Parts: sequence; C-alpha cells; structure tokens
Amino acid sequence: MTIFSKIIVGEIPSYKIAEDDHFFAFLDVFPLVKGHVLVVPKIEIDKIFDLPENYLNKMLLFAEPIAKAIEKSFNCKRCGISAIGLEVPHAHLHLLPINSAEDLNFTKAKLSLTTEELKEIQKIITSNLS
Repeated sequence: MTIFSKIIVGEIPSYKIAEDDHFFAFLDVFPLVKGHVLVVPKIEIDKIFDLPENYLNKMLLFAEPIAKAIEKSFNCKRCGISAIGLEVPHAHLHLLPINSAEDLNFTKAKLSLTTEELKEIQKIITSNLS
C-alpha cells in the first residue's frame, strides 16, 4: 500500500480538499508554496499514463474546480499543474498557485507549515470550491 493509499483510507491523517468515488485531493504537507494540492486516483497505479483512459479523462475534470478554488484563494496568476510522479509510486497531479514557471521547480526547498497554517489553507480552498 502506498502512502497515498493509506491517506485515502484514513490510516494517515490528511487535509482533505475534495473526494469522489475515483479521486482524492489533499494538501501536500511538504508544499512548494501555500496552496499546494495533490490529486490522486483511488486505484494504485504508479505512472500517470498507465491509468485507464476513463481515469485520465476524469482526473482533470475532478481537478478543475480545485484549480479554480486555488486561483480564488491565493494571489497568483494561475493554478499550475505538474505530474512528475517520482517521489511516490502512485499516479498523482500537483496543483499549485503560481506566478512564474520557477514556482513549479520541485528541486526548491519545501515549506515547513504548522498544523494551524495547513488547516487555514484547507479552509480557504474548500470555502472557494463551487
């Protein structure tokens, strides 16, 4: 079981943003920027392009309202998206508020946020979900 599967089933606590029958979205607890959200399928598949076609289609549709909520929640030009997938062998998308391509540089140091800060970010994003 991957760490993401353990988060999905509740074995590891998370700051949930959204969930449906196929996907789970939650805050990255080691974010590049405040508002960094992970979108993961509930099936355990390592590489994003190994997901069944219907999952690929639905994943972006599931992520769309979250991306729009991120844009409403943070001072940014847009919500960036990345599918690197090297750290955890479970397909996933990163959604981040960005102002430049440098904001998607995953070699940068990660933020260290408090539980209170993560809860506040969760509250802000979920309040902007439509």
